Amino acid sequence: MSDYVLSSATRDKLKKISTASLCTALFKRNLRNQFIQNVHQVAPKDENMVGQAYTLRYIPAREDRNPIEVFRDPNHPQRVAVEQCPAGHVLVMDSRKDARAASAGSILVTRLMKRGVEGIVTDGGFRDAEGIGKLAIHSYHSRPSAPTNLTLHEAYDLNVPIGCGDAPVFPGDVLVGDKDGVVVIPAHLADELADECAGMESFEDFVLEEVLSGKPIIGLYPATKDETKANYEEWRKKNGR
Repeated sequence: MSDYVLSSATRDKLKKISTASLCTALFKRNLRNQFIQNVHQVAPKDENMVGQAYTLRYIPAREDRNPIEVFRDPNHPQRVAVEQCPAGHVLVMDSRKDARAASAGSILVTRLMKRGVEGIVTDGGFRDAEGIGKLAIHSYHSRPSAPTNLTLHEAYDLNVPIGCGDAPVFPGDVLVGDKDGVVVIPAHLADELADECAGMESFEDFVLEEVLSGKPIIGLYPATKDETKANYEEWRKKNGR
């Protein structure tokens, strides 16, 4: 598990940075597989999800190991994850991209919200999705799914490296989610990318204004013309960016 601790300053920066900008910054570092595939917001939120990963790994269920009675066990890994995921973190579940049975439902997600957890992400599905969408907590899944997780999933490991939607997730990595989806930032790069991408967001705002005013894209994006660079610096001063 990473020793990295997400600072409030870096969290605040990442709240304002798109997953698109972060993916580009990761690509520049030859990291091409950090965007979690095929997960979507259960319901839109006004700000980004930002938090460190606490992980839960499911394995395929074997019928003799997963009767409904397993939920009576106080050490059941799914229940333990809900009670131990730290405030401000994101509970990330490896459900093997299988949404035929739910990874969790509204009661567990409500408990996470009440404990101050930032978000929950699965490459499977949630039951009670409409209710989860009404909660303040950020939630991402593949699609709604009514069957209990015991039908197909056995909660097995806590806070170990996992795959979620084909992306590697290590405990302590920083997850950022917006309306496009969720990107996983290796913990040791989080502060660096937050600083770098804050500048990228500013430049892209400038470029969008230029495009809307009728400017051609060549020489503007990327900024290969000296005129573009000079205009951007002037725009920054004017807009306090």
